[in-house]
Amino acid sequence: MESDISQAFQKELTCFICLNCLTDPVTTSCGHSFCRACLQLSWEDFQPPVQCPMCREQYQKELRTNIVLKKLVTIVRQASLMKDLSSEEQKCVTHEDTKRIFCPENRLFLCELCSNSHEHRGHRHCPIEAAAEDEMVTDVSERTCKLERDRLLKQMASLWEKVQENQENLEAENRIRNLWTYYLTFREEMIRTEYRKLHPLLCEEEEKHIESMRNEGQCVLEKLRTSEAMVMQKSKELREMYQELMAMSQEPYVVLLQRLEDVFRRSESIQLSMPQPIKTELNALLITGLTESYNQFQVLIIFDNLAMLHYKMNLFNAMRRLSFRPHHKDTPEDSVGCYLASWRSQSFISGKYYWEIVLKDSWDWAVGVCKDSCLRNRDQLIESEVAFLLVYVKEGNHYSLLTTHPVFQHYIEKPLGRVGVFLDCEEGCLSFVNVAKSSLIHKYPPGTFSYPVWPFFSNGQTAVQYQVIFKSSLL
Repeated sequence: MESDISQAFQKELTCFICLNCLTDPVTTSCGHSFCRACLQLSWEDFQPPVQCPMCREQYQKELRTNIVLKKLVTIVRQASLMKDLSSEEQKCVTHEDTKRIFCPENRLFLCELCSNSHEHRGHRHCPIEAAAEDEMVTDVSERTCKLERDRLLKQMASLWEKVQENQENLEAENRIRNLWTYYLTFREEMIRTEYRKLHPLLCEEEEKHIESMRNEGQCVLEKLRTSEAMVMQKSKELREMYQELMAMSQEPYVVLLQRLEDVFRRSESIQLSMPQPIKTELNALLITGLTESYNQFQVLIIFDNLAMLHYKMNLFNAMRRLSFRPHHKDTPEDSVGCYLASWRSQSFISGKYYWEIVLKDSWDWAVGVCKDSCLRNRDQLIESEVAFLLVYVKEGNHYSLLTTHPVFQHYIEKPLGRVGVFLDCEEGCLSFVNVAKSSLIHKYPPGTFSYPVWPFFSNGQTAVQYQVIFKSSLL
């Protein structure tokens, strides 16, 4: 009868995945319990939402330790420890006495006579039974193994975060590689179009420009492929280490006490050397006569309207989240939909206009044009189809350049000092220029808009009325 109860008790404390005694047990919403590590690794077998390995019911990934099961597992492990301590393997060869003392300094089990020897006399010792688990004891010296098991679980949690982080990096590497290839094609077509409009006869310069861009792009592409291979290798190493920690968590206490330090050192070492992302950026190459061709349309622009705009989502935080996934971490401020912006009182309906914005050291900024409804309807996102903006956002040491309508990331050197904006109402298109390099950042194609637009500028933070004053050839 007792044997049947013991077997039933043991079955309830067995993980369905690894078929071992539960370690850091968690229970899903459907009522089934597993080792936390086993359940996390099983997520790789399912596309979101995840399913219970036993009944296939969907559940949330937020898991909490089942305290009751954890205490029951402790009782079972203590009983197993007492059985191990009475075995012949735990007898001292020299004194033929049972090893019941643990020496943390040397990670050794000792009999009482060995613990009092000259070699170990100065070390801190504790009984193995106390070192193994102390759910019901309070003496500091008796907490050794509980602390060790807690360290093991914390190490597993830390390692799992790295596994997840590396997987996100791998997905990001693959996504960026595809976007980079597309961007090179997109930019080549844009540059060729601009050259043939400005300089139909400068074929040699055009080809040199394209060749230089292709060579630079191919170099970055090779680095991305190498980086992706390194991230895949790191993923393999992290998972193997995690599985080793899982196996270690199932070991008897007498084994756990002796082998943890080496495993911890290797686990911590593998977490320190994480692959770093590759900088994906093209140099801003000069186009002869670009800014000169626009200067004939320079106008005086005074941004005489300044307001704190309130939207459903802060423009800059929205762009930051799109750009730096997985690097960007959500903050409470992400939901704040207000920022300072300024715009011209009068719209442009026809003609061609060019103005330049002095950026200085602004952290976030957006320049371009927008439709009147964008300014009147504060519930409408500024990055919607009524705003045509070049947006700069920064996160730590990383930055991104994006344009709106549609949101598109540009892998090009950031402009320093000034950004030029060329508006062609006749063709319904808009261009952004790196003034210092006389280089084209982006050009919206003809027919992009056919309605009045207002020059727009925001630096996202400072309440300053910006003025841009240049020689005016058209007012």
